[in-house]
Amino acid sequence: MINPGSRRLVPVALSCLMLAGCAASGGSPSPEESTGNYFARDLPGLPGGPMMSPADNPILQARQLGNPPPTLIRRALLAQHERWLGTPYRLGGTTRRGIDCSALVQNVFADTFRLEMPRTTARQVHEGRRISRDELRPGDLVFFRPPGAYRHVGIYVGEGRFLHASSSRGVKLSSLDNQYWQRYYWQSRRALDTRHLAQRLDSSVIASGEG
Repeated sequence: MINPGSRRLVPVALSCLMLAGCAASGGSPSPEESTGNYFARDLPGLPGGPMMSPADNPILQARQLGNPPPTLIRRALLAQHERWLGTPYRLGGTTRRGIDCSALVQNVFADTFRLEMPRTTARQVHEGRRISRDELRPGDLVFFRPPGAYRHVGIYVGEGRFLHASSSRGVKLSSLDNQYWQRYYWQSRRALDTRHLAQRLDSSVIASGEG
């Protein structure tokens, strides 16, 4: 029996996972540069992080400060990156035990924007309207046609980077300017207007750290 008076809280050191390199579904690993922790944020309310009251919610704070829709969406997507970081790639997978690219898109859109997306890349590529790469804003979908039978999809988060499930490295952020992704870039689509997408943000997901 443990004496309650002798109990102590032992700090637990968490190591950050540095993921580098990426490959599209069904293709070989890309010679992608390490993006390191470029987009990593110590967001409160995430698993392993400090608890957060509604007053500390970054989405609510951003709205109060009058930040534009792209900034709100980017914050939410970065929080999803932190949640899914370290999840391995698994073709047909839909959970943190393993997930593929289209399932990640489906999960992120449902949890963050309360917007139901099709399950497969073949169907997601018909969502919304097609836009040019120069028009990309956070929340837009980016598609690739690498060698092999499968197509690849990710979510643009801003500053030239996108969130996706790499078949070689799992969930991570990658650069559109990387030679591999430039070579196999296919098209971009906007599932929903940026302003309306921001209005659908579910701030409770970030506040609770669930999703």
